[in-house]
Amino acid sequence: MTNLIAGLSAITLYLGGLVYYIFKLRADIEFNISRLQIITALALLAHSIATLNFLLAPEGLDLSLLKIFVLIALAINLIVFASGLTKIQHTLYLILFPISAATLLMAAIVPSSSPVLTLSANMQAHILFSILAYSLLAIAALQALFIGILDWQLKRKRRNLLFKTLPPLETMEVVLFNVIWVGQFFLTLSLLSGLAVYDDFFATTLLPKAILSYVAWIFNAILLYGRYYRGWRGRIAIRLTWAGFFSLLIAYIGTKFVFEYVVTG
Repeated sequence: MTNLIAGLSAITLYLGGLVYYIFKLRADIEFNISRLQIITALALLAHSIATLNFLLAPEGLDLSLLKIFVLIALAINLIVFASGLTKIQHTLYLILFPISAATLLMAAIVPSSSPVLTLSANMQAHILFSILAYSLLAIAALQALFIGILDWQLKRKRRNLLFKTLPPLETMEVVLFNVIWVGQFFLTLSLLSGLAVYDDFFATTLLPKAILSYVAWIFNAILLYGRYYRGWRGRIAIRLTWAGFFSLLIAYIGTKFVFEYVVTG
């Protein structure tokens, strides 16, 4: 019952926050963001309670695909919320709020697809590093998407509502590469901890995930090198950001989906 109440409360708050944000943007571009932050904080509190109830079971942790989605959505929202207190990141809520509501709804109505697990402290650390890396690089991918939209509008001299809500292009690029740096740090920790906790890290079942994770790391490393030694920005930065994120998406989500719903289904 607690899980249901928390989940429905989070969904309601996310959708209410989305409607409020869109309404205020249409009415007044310079509106006070504090009310949106309050709504977001309440949504995150309810989301956190729902996530704990989804994941924690008497026998261990429920790490089925949809429960992981809920956890990742929470991590992303928490990071954006914390950074939004000092940087202009609120535009990301236009995408994050509906996605978060949808993941909570799906996790509540779809039964778990994998057994409950009892994990060691080292494995829990590996999972934490992986989720943080994925969450940060997902934020980077969304930031790159908005940079692409802003760049496209600047070149065509278009100034619609979304254009007016975004910070300057240079500011968005600085935030983008800061996020990628931190995301790459946690991805490195995830890969190193994976080598430590898995005796068969390159076994058949883990090999696709391992290869794609290293591919994502290489894309990010190339992008960061190009940024600071070649001055890369614009389209090449957007493409490499999305290439790295897509590799990671397939590594973490694609392989889990295949094994949970295709191989075992």
